[in-house]
Amino acid sequence: MSSDQTTSSEPSKANGQYNSMMGTTKEFIGNVTGADSWTQDGKDQHAKGEAEYNAAQATEYAKGTYDRAGGKIDSVVGAVTGDKQQQMSGNMRHDKGQVQQEANKPQ
Repeated sequence: MSSDQTTSSEPSKANGQYNSMMGTTKEFIGNVTGADSWTQDGKDQHAKGEAEYNAAQATEYAKGTYDRAGGKIDSVVGAVTGDKQQQMSGNMRHDKGQVQQEANKPQ
């Protein structure tokens, strides 16, 4: 009965949300109809979805941290060497990383 979606080996927030929602729906149907297999399958799919969402969130947060730090280094090197393009590019990468961190901050 499981209809887990798997699109890649990397965790996906969208896929995690889908499986969480579908699991909750199956669990509800199982509870209403008394079908224990649906209830258990729904609980399992919901848990897998939540785990995938959290893993994807952590991965994206880490990528944001990496971009933020790398951007800061590029910006400083650009400022020291007088390379305005590198400095501007570093600032943009830093800001992109900061936004990515904010969007994936653990709750």
